[in-house]
This record gives sequence, C-alpha cells and structure tokens, in this order.
Amino acid sequence: MVRLTVDLIAKSRHHFKKKRGLSFPDYLKTLTHLHFFSKNIEDIGDLSMCRNLMVLYLYDNELTHIHNLDFASNLTHLYMQNNNITHIDNLSNLQNLSKLYLGGNRIAVVEGLEKLCQLKELHLENQRLAPGEKLLLDPRTLLSLAESLCVLNISNNNIDEIKDLTVLKELQHFSASDNKLHNMQELEDVFSHWPQLLQMDLIGNPVCKKTKYRDRLITACKSLVVLDGREINELTREFLINWKASKEAKKKKNNGHTMTGPINHHPFINDFSMGQAPLPGHTYSHADAQRWNLQQSLRAQKLKIPLCGHLGHVDA
Repeated sequence: MVRLTVDLIAKSRHHFKKKRGLSFPDYLKTLTHLHFFSKNIEDIGDLSMCRNLMVLYLYDNELTHIHNLDFASNLTHLYMQNNNITHIDNLSNLQNLSKLYLGGNRIAVVEGLEKLCQLKELHLENQRLAPGEKLLLDPRTLLSLAESLCVLNISNNNIDEIKDLTVLKELQHFSASDNKLHNMQELEDVFSHWPQLLQMDLIGNPVCKKTKYRDRLITACKSLVVLDGREINELTREFLINWKASKEAKKKKNNGHTMTGPINHHPFINDFSMGQAPLPGHTYSHADAQRWNLQQSLRAQKLKIPLCGHLGHVDA
C-alpha cells in the first residue's frame, strides 16, 4: 500500500532536492505546496510537520477516505478528484479552505462542510454512484455555505431537483449538466434567488427541450452572461425582459378588469340593472317603472328577503 508520509516526501525528486542546505524538518516547515497526484496513494499518513501547507494535490490516486489533515489550518486548495472516497469527513479544521475538488469519487451525500465558512468553490461532478442513486446535498451544509460559495459543479450525478440550492445566494458559476432536471418552474424560482449568477451550464438535462427554455432562463437570471456555453446578447436580454414585463402587465390588467367589471350583463339602464332605485328628480317612463318593479321582485325572490315596496307614481 502506498501511503503519503514525510518519508515519501523525502524520496520525492520533485520536492526535497530543490532545497539542499536545509535540514529536512526545516524544509517540511517551508512547504506550501505538495504534488502527489497519480502516485497510487491509498492513505494519508502523519504530515503534521508540514504546518504551512496551503495547496495539496492528491487527485488520480486510490484514496478511500479523508483523514490526517487536521494540522493543515492554512490549507486553501485541496485537490482529491478521481479517487475512491465515499464520505466527506475530517475537514472541520480546514477553516481557510477556499477550493475543494472531489469530482469523480463515490460520494452519495454531500455533508460535513458546516465549518468551512471560507469555501468558495465546490466541485462534485461525475460521482460513481450505484445504479438509480443520485447525489444528495445536506441542507445544513448548504446553509453553512450560503454566504461564501461562488462556484458549484454537480454535473452528471442523476440529480432531478435543485430547490434546496436556493439558499446559495452568492453563486456566480453553476454547472449541473447531464443530470435529470425537468421542472422549468422550479429552475426559474431557484435562479431568481441567485442575483450574482454569471455563468450556467445545464446541457444534457430534459428541461433543455422545453419550449422557450433559453428565453425563460435569461429573464429569470438577469445577471447571466453565459448559458450553456453561449454568450447572452445584451439586446436580446433587454428585449426578453421587456416582453415579459409587458406580458405580465397585460395579464394583470385583464385580471383587474374581470374583477371590477359589470356583474349583470342585461341591456338595462345602469341604475336599473344594478338594482338601484330611480335617481331623485329624474323622469322615468312607465316602461322603466315596470322594469324596475319586475327586477326588484326577482331580486327579492333570489335573496329570500321581503320586498318593502314598489315604485309608485311616475310623472307623465
């Protein structure tokens, strides 16, 4: 089994030979970057002497879990994509971590990131999941990242809904291509809560085949610059936003007219058709009076109230 230890660092031509003249312990204290990708590493040993480590490259190895990184409080970048990691563990002490790369592993639930308040980029694409399984994101983790996360990549993970991502109000780049997103209304609702969003990729989702897919997302994400690899023309955006506003205003006006319009559609004179008594001082014909009395009778029967009286004398 290949294990990442200080002994492995000592044997690495990429590292120690460049620092001749320093004792090995002193050299370890100066290390800010460690490059151990594609080395068939299966485990991480004691690296606590590398107290100033800031960037750790461990992608394309055989790691099954994350541990022994508690010492690395200065770590800002962690590259662990394309391993065999199944759980996100033991990262709570990495409170300066800014970028975390975990794509191409076997992670089914994204959790354990509640303490990473400085995390700006989270890459989780292409998890190798069991058939029928989809990547889940713990709401507590999402809430803890709401004020910091700017880049999220969850492509190709069988995901069919993203409503829990609404809290990520600082997102600028969002990749969710090759998933199973299908609900257009849900996407519009979520994206309307991301005022900073600049770039988005949803290629390969069923929702992309919906009518007016591109137009609707452009109007929902007013800051979006690139959608599915294609830049958004500013004149096109302005036209679509104005068109949507005009359509909504017209709909609102029509709804208001329906609510406040006349209820009775009989071709009577207004005061008769509304069931009101004749206006004082106005002269009405005998036919008007008959029509008034008839309407009052019908109205009384419908409302089941006693009729107080009918229109009496009418001026000639």
